[in-house]
Amino acid sequence: MNALNRLLSRPWLWSFAAALAVWIATVAVTAGASSGGLTDAALTFAAFSVFVGIGQMFVITLGPGNVDLSVPANMTLAGTVALKLMDTQDSMILPGILVTLLVGLCIGLANYALIKALRIPPIIATLSTSFIIQSAAIWTNRGLRIKPPPVLADFATSSTFFVPNMALLALLVSVLAWVLLNHTIFGRWIAAIGQSMPAARMAGVPVDGTRLATYVLCAILAAVNGFLLSCFSGGAALNMGNEYLLMSIAVVVIGGSAVAGGDSNVPGIWGASLLMFLIVSMLNTYQFEAGYRLIMTGLIIIAVILVASGRQARPR
Repeated sequence: MNALNRLLSRPWLWSFAAALAVWIATVAVTAGASSGGLTDAALTFAAFSVFVGIGQMFVITLGPGNVDLSVPANMTLAGTVALKLMDTQDSMILPGILVTLLVGLCIGLANYALIKALRIPPIIATLSTSFIIQSAAIWTNRGLRIKPPPVLADFATSSTFFVPNMALLALLVSVLAWVLLNHTIFGRWIAAIGQSMPAARMAGVPVDGTRLATYVLCAILAAVNGFLLSCFSGGAALNMGNEYLLMSIAVVVIGGSAVAGGDSNVPGIWGASLLMFLIVSMLNTYQFEAGYRLIMTGLIIIAVILVASGRQARPR
């Protein structure tokens, strides 16, 4: 019984339970005919939310006020620059990947440089850089939609052992993130800073270096997500990252990570990402009007958060 209570107290469990309930409700309309396609689509599109969600989770774990609002512009610039450099040539895939990582690195460094040098809140610093990044993306794109190399396009839209390749990549990143947060000194430093920055400094934690590395990691994951999304969708678009601004924050909150910092939850990112996609699919299947879809989405999210937080607060 105690083991069951401990399991039910896990906040990430409720995002998975809600995702399963929504999946069943959606499949019921088609009498199971759409189960395979819906599952495949859910895993694929959730993977993109997982990439940015994990990066945002690292930043939010640093404590109150830490958030990266440059994620959408970062995705757009990375995807645009990489695809333009590769120019549909398979032989240029490696340079395309390297320039994607370089874009993420530069954006992460710029974000933290503003935060540290100007001593302004992260939300303002990253919002400011997002305008500059988006302008650079517009200048680079110039209205063109360059296709990805055939090998990358095939990989991004294919599956391995019936599991979408995008989901497998996101799973690999999730495992690495979980290990990093729970089994390395870097993960303990992030948690310590999120619980109390002054106490972390007194304990000898390299606060500035850890925060810098965290913002760089978030930016690199966003850049990689933009690269993969461009390859999956057949090209980079100037608005392709827009929906991932709130999405990257929502999956962290719904997944059970502490908004106040100091506590992260990698499994919950997956549950929340699946839930967000499946809610939209369910409401579309039931043919709800746009206004009702937004209301129902909000109510379902609130219900999941309330149940998760309530279970977590109960004594064990």
